[in-house]
Amino acid sequence: MGEISLSLVIPAYNEERRIGETLEEVSKFLDGQDYPSEVIVVDDGSSDATVEIAQKAAAGRDNFRVLKNGVNRGKGFSVKSGMLDARNDIVLFSDADLSTPIEEAARCIRGIGEGFDVVIGSRAMKDSNIVVYQPRHRRLMGKVFNLFVRALAVRGISDTQCGFKAFTRRAARRIFSAVLVERFAFDVEALFLARKFGYKILEMPVTWEDSTLTRVSALRDSTSMFKALFTIRLNSLRGLYNN
Repeated sequence: MGEISLSLVIPAYNEERRIGETLEEVSKFLDGQDYPSEVIVVDDGSSDATVEIAQKAAAGRDNFRVLKNGVNRGKGFSVKSGMLDARNDIVLFSDADLSTPIEEAARCIRGIGEGFDVVIGSRAMKDSNIVVYQPRHRRLMGKVFNLFVRALAVRGISDTQCGFKAFTRRAARRIFSAVLVERFAFDVEALFLARKFGYKILEMPVTWEDSTLTRVSALRDSTSMFKALFTIRLNSLRGLYNN
């Protein structure tokens, strides 16, 4: 692989308790690399000081910027906005809690360099390193959800929901231009589209640590995610992804 450049997209909603530390870790890592990079924080209508903290971290850095949705639209909408705004060769989105350490970006870059268009972190592979597990009920919810994902949308992938996924810029633009799901099941839709468009996907083991500050509601969001699976299948049958 020749010269590379990396865009890092971080969706954020009411993240004042950790966005500062996250951006500090990200800056330290990227400043130590020999390739150009940029960081795009997408604020999803936060009601706390997330924007102010992110803008302070971005001050004086021409490779940091903060996008604002204005109102809460959902993680999927935020990731889509950041992915389509990215300017570099490889576009990676990461959860604001850095449950997957930013250092794992090196594995994503290697995967892209080996010819894959999409490289996704996985908590379910043999070599995955789970430092802190999710509570048992969340793990069960994830396993059941994945069974439905395999049946309705994306076969052969053991973990579609890990918040650490990289795309070539070409793949990112085509896939996320077509993404319609605005909330948590957007990952499934993005991978469904990647398969539909013929992109090569690599699932890789990562280090991962559960965050006690998760924004996912076991009841409300799991119901929404299951509904989204049927919406994705219906969208496909209606030809909404054919453009």
